[in-house]
Amino acid sequence: MISVALFNNKGGVGKTTLTYHLAHMLQRLGHRVLAVDLDPQSNLTAAFLDEDELATLWQENHQVDWPLLDGQQKLLLRVNGASGTVASAVAPIMKGLGDVRFADPVVITDGLSLVPGDLNLSAFEDKLSAAWPNSLIGDHAALRTTTAFYRLIRDAGTRAGADIALLDVGPNLGAINRAALLAADTVLMPLAADLFSLRGLRNLGPALREWRRIWQSNVLQHVPPDIAAPRGTMTPLGYVVMQPKMRLDRPVKAYQRWLERVPTVFANSVLERTTSDGTYEIATLRNYQSLMPLAHDARKPMFDLRSADGALGSTQTLVQRCYQDFESLSQKLLARLDEVGVER
Repeated sequence: MISVALFNNKGGVGKTTLTYHLAHMLQRLGHRVLAVDLDPQSNLTAAFLDEDELATLWQENHQVDWPLLDGQQKLLLRVNGASGTVASAVAPIMKGLGDVRFADPVVITDGLSLVPGDLNLSAFEDKLSAAWPNSLIGDHAALRTTTAFYRLIRDAGTRAGADIALLDVGPNLGAINRAALLAADTVLMPLAADLFSLRGLRNLGPALREWRRIWQSNVLQHVPPDIAAPRGTMTPLGYVVMQPKMRLDRPVKAYQRWLERVPTVFANSVLERTTSDGTYEIATLRNYQSLMPLAHDARKPMFDLRSADGALGSTQTLVQRCYQDFESLSQKLLARLDEVGVER
């Protein structure tokens, strides 16, 4: 299994929407996909699971022998007693009572599974921060903490039989994201063509390089054989430009100006190169804002909307175009994964 973290230091660029649709499309193309929600906001989990499923998943005393009330049959089939969230998996570490608690991922459909997120994961931030300096001196408890996400992802991938894991990561450079990104083989960066995304790129590149350098030079040598640890490659795959909804106060020229700067900023900040050959631009996705409310109500990807979901007339043409765009993006992503040939 190869893992891809979707990350940008700037929030609101459509990262979770991209992760959700990529997961569905890659599964449609014949891959077994594991989606992992490592963002404490848990928006990816909310996209996959409805409110009743989330209520069952997040309840403190989970019982699998509830009476089957209306609507719970599907719920208990998908979210059962063997499933858990990222937060419940690392809870023994947070409490100082043990190691990662492995569990079955939630099966969304055949070939697509989810390791659900949890708002409680934010409490793991301080534990990871404290463990980082101790990992540099080989403290075993600290190493188990900093490698927890990697070992959780690897175990869930094995249980799901996945060949691709997509990691949804929050928009910051904190300890949770450091551990999440170190667990990733590769990184895909969703961007908006604006000043804020470019600023995020300038922060992101140096952070990834520094984390990689410290992990590979100062930490890996201390990891004992009984603790599985990532290589910390975080190989940049490239970027996907998420086209914003055009506003009257932001003409096309303004959008184009920032779009033209993206390749150079990516080359300089992420790749440490002075020029760009354009090969790292994987796709520019058009805006599908009109489809989002329909997809949300139907609880399905935008490219699966049908007339019964309200996708009528010209909207159905947009749905077909959406399918083609995500199919092309997924194929380009797979090609990039083959090109980089990450050693895992």
